[in-house]
Parts: sequence; structure tokens; C-alpha cells
Amino acid sequence: MADPASYRPARQDIPTNPGVYRFRDEHGRVIYVGKAKNLRNRLSSYFAPLNQLAPKTRAMVTTAAAVQWTVVGSEFESLQLEYTWIKEFAPRFNIAYRDDKSYPYLAVTMSEDVPRAMVTRGEKKPGNRYFGPYSQAWAIRDTLDALLRVFPVRTCTKGVFQRAERSGRPCLLGYIDKCSAPCVGEISREDHRELADDLCRFMAGHAKPYIRELTRQMNEAAERMDFETAAARRDDVAALERAFERNTVVLPDSTDADFFAIAEDELEAAVQVFYVRGGRIRGQRGWVTEKVEDVTTAELMTNLLQQVYGEAQSGLAQPARTRRRSAAQGSEDVVGQHRRTSELAYRQDTIPRTVYVSAEPDETDELRGWLSELRGSHVSIQRPQRGEKAQLLETVAENARQALALHKSRRAGDLTTRSASLQQLQEALGLPDALMRIECYDISHVQGTNVVASMVVFEDGLPRKSEYRKFSITGDAARDDTASMYDVIHRRFSRHVEQQRRAEEKGVSTGEVEADTEDATSRAFAYPPNLVIVDGGPPQVAAAQRALDDLGVTDVHVVGLAKRLEEVWVPDDEFPVILPRASEGLFLMQRVRDEAHRFAITFHRQKRSKAMTVSALDEIPGLGPAKQKALLKHFGSVKKLRAASAEEILEVNGFGPALAVKVAEALGGRESAVREPVIDTETGELLD
Repeated sequence: MADPASYRPARQDIPTNPGVYRFRDEHGRVIYVGKAKNLRNRLSSYFAPLNQLAPKTRAMVTTAAAVQWTVVGSEFESLQLEYTWIKEFAPRFNIAYRDDKSYPYLAVTMSEDVPRAMVTRGEKKPGNRYFGPYSQAWAIRDTLDALLRVFPVRTCTKGVFQRAERSGRPCLLGYIDKCSAPCVGEISREDHRELADDLCRFMAGHAKPYIRELTRQMNEAAERMDFETAAARRDDVAALERAFERNTVVLPDSTDADFFAIAEDELEAAVQVFYVRGGRIRGQRGWVTEKVEDVTTAELMTNLLQQVYGEAQSGLAQPARTRRRSAAQGSEDVVGQHRRTSELAYRQDTIPRTVYVSAEPDETDELRGWLSELRGSHVSIQRPQRGEKAQLLETVAENARQALALHKSRRAGDLTTRSASLQQLQEALGLPDALMRIECYDISHVQGTNVVASMVVFEDGLPRKSEYRKFSITGDAARDDTASMYDVIHRRFSRHVEQQRRAEEKGVSTGEVEADTEDATSRAFAYPPNLVIVDGGPPQVAAAQRALDDLGVTDVHVVGLAKRLEEVWVPDDEFPVILPRASEGLFLMQRVRDEAHRFAITFHRQKRSKAMTVSALDEIPGLGPAKQKALLKHFGSVKKLRAASAEEILEVNGFGPALAVKVAEALGGRESAVREPVIDTETGELLD
């Protein structure tokens, strides 16, 4: 770890002009590129006391060995030059931005005093109602716009609402009857909340009572010859039907069921549930949970159903007979009666008659009885094998798989999580430097044939695919995994030793440089890693460490990750390092190891496929695809070609005496009179 004071430039030597600066490590490689309106002020901020710097900045300045800058004419030029250098050098400490958008939902903020309907993304707040997700934001906006004709719920922001309260005048939506204007008292807050409840019930699938009631009002107005009111109700019915049809019909109208699916790996599981009411998908929820214990899929499914439906015990749902009693009370209009009878029925966490699962839960009979008691009637738990329900369940399972992949991507892409995982790993292994670059190696073969190796690179906890490398292993190095690992590590770090020697000869300095002064040194194996991970246990770790020792490399640490028990082995240690199963450090190591395995398997399959289609002609130097094709076209098969003499091969267009003899000898053809060809120097013809 370098001391920033060792390369800190004198403040008076740094210009105050706009410019672009580069931090370089001890080997001359660019590790950070930045721009500044005032180079002196910006660069001075990097040399504050280390305890005052952010963790990533502290790691960068202690990794660097020099800083250089280039003065430009304007801030625009500095922006262009910064972009050019980031693209050219791909510095390890520059941030890579990633899109983190989620699907949109229709939210009704029932937790507020005056509920608001809005389109939202991201985190869901307790007490609010959410409907979706929708694949496109415009789809839910069109739906909401249509529903506001019948359910004129507030959609404005808090600031607009408060401004309307102070001024006593509603916004434009209040004037065009797409908002009931609770801000100015045109509707009481209690009535407005009931209006929001009606909107939630409609979105939860209970649309037909509202449509029937509006149709009745339309017919009554027409009989009274109140055609203006009848036309308004007709438009309301059309709006509701248009919004209602947006929910895709997937099953018969009588189907009320929940569909559960789980996707899992060694450490985590993703869960998806689709709520189907009236044959339509009314909602969706998803969770990702850590598998702290070694549980089976059946146990996961049991715990899932207990968690989802256990809330019913606290009054979120009530037995069906209770709902039937409440429906018999009172004699209000259709809409008002429906408000009471479905007070709880529209909720997504009520228990339906049937629960479909992707895996049979543990203790199915006991779970079925428990759910039936909560519901007040029989509940069946099924795993469909064919038909529409099986197809929908496969869709739910695909959503679970995508959710797990997205969670892993976001978890790996989160800067705070990545920093925590790198710090945990550094502390667990007792390493002195921050793990800015990790390399992982894996060997792949089938019974000792087509032996290959992979090298994957993670910088700052993220994969650097441009730095991936693959190795073909032959000869004595392919006799077993330890010999192969020694060969790969030795080949990779012999390059590092050579690059280090060249960098020391050239040297690196701090100061101002020209914008176009840069060497064309190859970026192969650009940075030495802080940590090398090998896929395997003590034998593979010992082989890798021996290769580093033979090369004299002392600043790179080696560990091995054994797949069976996820043990971390270090050289010359009798016992492994055991990381907690749910730790971010172990998650990072597994992700690096799995990526190395995937890369090695892919290369091995390519090499094996190529070996299965190899021809005897491929081994002959100077015989390319065109000449191979000409030979096979002339003789018809390799068998006939093997029996041909050099004179017969000379008859093929494009073949000279030397190549003909080479082909005949390589294929073991019969003795030929032209073993030592004599060529006429003037005509180029073969002489007897």
C-alpha cells in the first residue's frame, strides 16, 4: 500500500486551469481518470488525511503511485478528453453506471388521510394498495385515466394539494370532473376515502357490480328522457369495461386460486405468487430470502405458505360464512351493498379454494387442514401437471427465476454491498490490502482429454469480461488437475513478471503530460490481482502457490474454494476458513467461482466439438480449407487420398511438387519416385 505523500505534487506546481487528470499505479497503468474545472483545487482534495476520505477514494490513492494532468482550453474539452481516456484505459476505479428501473404499479395511498392514486416504481410502503406490475407505464396511465371518470380520486402531489387548500380553488382535474376535489371541500374526506376503496375493489377484480349499477342508472335516465345523464353513464360504462378488459383472461371465470413458485440456489431462494380471481391475474408478489439453514424445496414451500397465509389469523381475512352473513344485512343499492360484502374479499392475502404450487410442500395434509380452518371451508393444495394451470404455473416459475437473477445482479451491482463483501473477505483471510482485483481459475476436461483452463477477473466486485482469458493445456501439464493449475498460474504470472520488469525500466512520474503521449503497451493481463481463487481444495492451492513461489511473486495471495462444503483453503494451513453461509464475502467468492466454471465449461465444449470434427488433413502444414476441399473433390474421400501417390496429387489444381510430397508423406501414401523432387527452374515443372 503506497503512501499518497510519496507522490503528492507541490500545490504551486498544479495549474488552476480546467483539465483532466490520471492516477497511475506502480506499474504505470491508469487506475482513475477525472476532470476538473480547477485542477489545483480538485487534486488537492485527494491528498487529505486518509481517515477523511471515502473508502473507495482511500483505496485508490493508496494504490496509485503517481498522478498526471493535462490542461485543456475549456470544460467541454475536459469532458471529451475524460470520456476518451475512460474508454481507452477502462480504469478500475471509475464507476460503471447500471440501469436500476423496476416495473410500474398503480398505487393507492390508503395510508394517507386523503388517499391518492398514482403510478409508482420501486419500494412499496406499508398501508398502501398496489396493483400490477405492468410491463409498460403507459398501460397503467391509460387505465387510471379511464377509471377517473367513475372514481375521481385525487392524483395530485402533496404540494399541489396544499396549494389548492390555501387558495380555495381546485386544479384543472377538479374542473373537468376527473377529481372530486377534496382539497376545497367539494367532497368530504370520509366520502373520498370510500371512493378510493371502490377504486381498489375494482382493480382487485370486482368490476361487474359497478358496471351493472351504472348500466341500470343509464337505462333509468334514458326512460326519463334524461339523455345527457344517460350518455354520461354510457361513457362511464365504456371506460370501466375498457379498464376491466386490460386484465388478461387466463382461466375460466369461476377460478379463484393462488399460484406459488420457487427458484433457488445454494444460498438464496426467490418466490413468486400470482393471485387469480375470477379467472384473471389480479396481482403479483415476490420475495427473495436467504437460506440460512440447509432446507429442502418442500420445507421452503411450507414456510412460504405459512408466512403468506398466517396473516389471516390477525383479521386480514374472515371465514366465508361470516362474509355471507354480512352480505344479508341492510338493503342499500348494488354498489353500497357490494362495498360491505367485499370489504375483505378483494384482498390478495385472503385464502382461495385452491393453491397451486411448483413443488409439493412438506407435511401437505397438516398444511391443508390449517388453511381450511383459516378459510372456514375446504382448501386444496395441488401441483398441476398439464393444461392451462400448468402453463400459468410455469410462467410464475419463470418470473421467480428472473427475480432471482435480477436480485443477484442488483446485489452484485450495489456499491455498498460490494464494499461490504470485499471488506468481509479481506478481514476473513487476513489480507493487508483492499481486494480491488480478484482472479479465479478453473480446470475443465473429460477424463483427461481436451484439458482447458479459464481465468475470470472481478474488479471492485464486478466482472471485467474484457480481461477474461482461456488456456489450452497439453503435454505433461495435462496429466492431472494440480499439474494443470501449476501450468496456468505459471504462464499467467510469468507475463506479469515480464511486464513488471519493463515498467521498472521505463519508470513513472508525477507531473503534467501532453494529451496524446501514451505508449501502446499491450493490455493483456493488465493488472496483477490482490487475490487468486482456484476452484478446488489443498492440492490445487498448493500447486498455485508453488507456481508463484517459483516466479518470485510475493504480493499475490492464493486461496481455494472447495465446492462440496464451500470451504476456503489457504496455503500451508491444515484447517480451512469457514465463512458464514449468508455472508456477503462467501456470496462474492461463489459468484466468482461459478463464473470461472461457466467460462471453462464453455471453452471445453467448443474445443471438444472441434476435436470431434477434426480431419487428418488439418494436421498438414500449408494445407488450408480451400486445398483440402480440392483434394476431397478430386479423390472423393480421405481413404482414396491415402492410397494416392505424389504424382496423382500433383494432378489436383493448385498443388505443386513440394506440397504434393508433403501431403503424400503425411497421409502415409505409397512410395513415390518424387521423394526428392527435381524442379525445372525456368518452367517450374517436375523433372524425371
